[in-house]
Amino acid sequence: MRKMKLISCLTLVVAITMISVGMVIYSENTYAKTSLGKIEEFDIRNISTSANNINKEKKEEQPQEEKESVLFKDIKMDISQASMLREEVYEGMTLEEVADQLNKTLKNELAGKGMTIASKSIELGVDPFVATAIMMHETGCGQSTCSKIARTCNNFGGQKGSGCGAYKKYDSIDEGLNGMITNLYKNYYSQGLTTPEAIGPKYAESSTWVGMINWYVGKIKNA
Repeated sequence: MRKMKLISCLTLVVAITMISVGMVIYSENTYAKTSLGKIEEFDIRNISTSANNINKEKKEEQPQEEKESVLFKDIKMDISQASMLREEVYEGMTLEEVADQLNKTLKNELAGKGMTIASKSIELGVDPFVATAIMMHETGCGQSTCSKIARTCNNFGGQKGSGCGAYKKYDSIDEGLNGMITNLYKNYYSQGLTTPEAIGPKYAESSTWVGMINWYVGKIKNA
């Protein structure tokens, strides 16, 4: 009888011990799972927050990048438009700049006629400075007053013809300027005579003609 009671007591102790051990193990597993869950939740939240911050920064940066891109496009467009508007026609100058340079030296009947001379010269491929230099030398317009054939016949290149004695007569100053440049093109430039040195022997008998034309060209360019 005593033996039976002893066995029962031992069995009860073992059962209590196993239950206690089980409860401890269960408690540790539960704590571990809870902690792991918190760690995972923490990591996920941190990752999510970081991702949101990165996206936010990108969104904040994007408008600035877009502004810079638009500004760069505007600058390129302005440069392109400026290039289109500036058309260089002679020695890095625009037509207007050539005309302005000529007007610095032109006076008397030729005063302010830079655009007429520049336009016709560029149109025909004639050097506008050489053409102007010939006009100034042949008609005396580079001095105190233009010659009589320039003032009365609008002949600014000493062209031979009729209507003004032995010289050609034109009805207006602009007509006379265009006629002189056209004559220079037809009888000289179209034949390869494009410099004062090449033009001189055919244009004038004077041995000083070439030197005078080059002097006027320098005067016009450096005005």
